[in-house]
Amino acid sequence: MTTAGEALMTGPGRVAPAGILVDDVSLTFDGSRPTPVLDRLRLEVRPREIVALIGPNGCGKSTLLRVIAGLLAPDEGSVSIDGRVVAAPDERVGLVFQEPRLLAWRSVEANVRFPLELAGWPRDRQRARVGELLDLMAILEVAAARPSTLSGGTAQRVAIARALALEPSVLLLDEPFTALDALTRERLNVELQALWERSAATIVLVTHSIPEAVFLADRVVVLSPRPAHVVADVPVPIERPRRLADLDSAFVSTVAAEVRSHLAGAAEGAA
Repeated sequence: MTTAGEALMTGPGRVAPAGILVDDVSLTFDGSRPTPVLDRLRLEVRPREIVALIGPNGCGKSTLLRVIAGLLAPDEGSVSIDGRVVAAPDERVGLVFQEPRLLAWRSVEANVRFPLELAGWPRDRQRARVGELLDLMAILEVAAARPSTLSGGTAQRVAIARALALEPSVLLLDEPFTALDALTRERLNVELQALWERSAATIVLVTHSIPEAVFLADRVVVLSPRPAHVVADVPVPIERPRRLADLDSAFVSTVAAEVRSHLAGAAEGAA
């Protein structure tokens, strides 16, 4: 029997995994004092890979996600997904912010349905898709609830469901669990890994947590202080599925120490 998650990600017409190429991207924010944010940044993400971005506060991690999503245009360079240049907000990309940013006047079900309404999906397809997503994210029981009644963890599940609504091949996560308590954050890290295992999504995750980056990612990409460029690309060759107990292993500690060393080196180099 096919589960809802399997149907969600593998049914007819579902999207295939997508690769991302950030090709020598530079970006400066204009203002009374122009601020260079990205400096000839190059990053390649293979289809269905999870890559974590980590770097100092304000280095440009979130800006990079917005460039990949097509919300910001680079001054130089380009971003492409499966060879197609991203020149505007792109349906192939789902973006989850640090705060859930749910519409307070709409129910959980209506929040998840919102992107489908904007895209003009027929009503019957909307209902079917929303049902799949609520089931996948284990939030069926709160479908009629308003965001103000939800816990932080449940609200982020709703935000992730909404980001998946249009069947994106790329999922961008901008510190989605930072505001949560440690236990909820760990639980959602495990759930995110399980979601990825059932999906065709390529994931780029911004985080300040080295343990979170090592637990979730296939590679941890370390960025320099602003203007950001890549200073290290650290592979995480740990078998999946990963368990929270793996974080206590000596091998994980070694990977985390390497990431920490690159972060420290980047900070010293900018001083």
